[in-house]
Amino acid sequence: MSDGFVARSLDEVLFWSRIMKEHSFFLKLGFRCEDTQLIQEANHFYAVFESIEHRANTYSIGTDPYTIRRFNEETFVAVSHIWAFKRKVLGLILACQLPGGTNFPLLVDHVSREANYFRNRLAELNSGKLEPLPDAIIDENVFFLRIMADHAKFISHLLDPSERKLVEQANDFSHDFDQLLFQARDLESMRPQSQTGPLLDQFLDQNKVSVKSLRDFKRTARELIEACRIKSIIHPLLADHVFREAERFLLIIDLFEKSLTGHPVPAPHEVSSFAPNAP
Repeated sequence: MSDGFVARSLDEVLFWSRIMKEHSFFLKLGFRCEDTQLIQEANHFYAVFESIEHRANTYSIGTDPYTIRRFNEETFVAVSHIWAFKRKVLGLILACQLPGGTNFPLLVDHVSREANYFRNRLAELNSGKLEPLPDAIIDENVFFLRIMADHAKFISHLLDPSERKLVEQANDFSHDFDQLLFQARDLESMRPQSQTGPLLDQFLDQNKVSVKSLRDFKRTARELIEACRIKSIIHPLLADHVFREAERFLLIIDLFEKSLTGHPVPAPHEVSSFAPNAP
């Protein structure tokens, strides 16, 4: 194991442990006051991932790789547990056992998919089994395009209906990313024949344009929410949360583009995040 393994592991854990911590908070906000057991479980997971985040910040590129390997294994267990919690909550909602709660079923499924993505990443890092670049490009984009499409839908439904222009913009983004996702899945089903340099390069270029537009929309929405200039039930932390995920997707696209064109790819510790291989 090398410094690259350590840097990439820490990058993944730092980014995704914060995401998991915030998921716990958002789920808690959506439970009813009588759901005391679920609220306690959400608080437990918040504390677990806050601790993981703090531990990750105590390590550095010079940390013994075997220490990081054990840390990844411990984090994998925690992520598996929060994934199971999220799927349990989804089951309760779909069985109409939490009437009056405000967690959308799609949102709970969304956060469980991100937990599974994180879990797979940790397993791959520890096993050292990385996908070839063409497969990684398609799989990462399929995953993140769906995440972006979901975000647009959540924003649309959490804005006050009177914010007609912003709701319309969010719905347009939802449609745009649904179409991009369909295209990505078509490319996925056509592989390996579809994995040519020109096709993958165009694929990344097209996605990058749309992700930048959505990222900018999310930034504006975050600023408006923080300044109390629009009507919504979007928590400011949620607005920042979805913005950060768009930023990460853009960085991943940039790193893939550099890899395709032969430009040097930054070391993980030189950027805020590092392009992971596909789950």
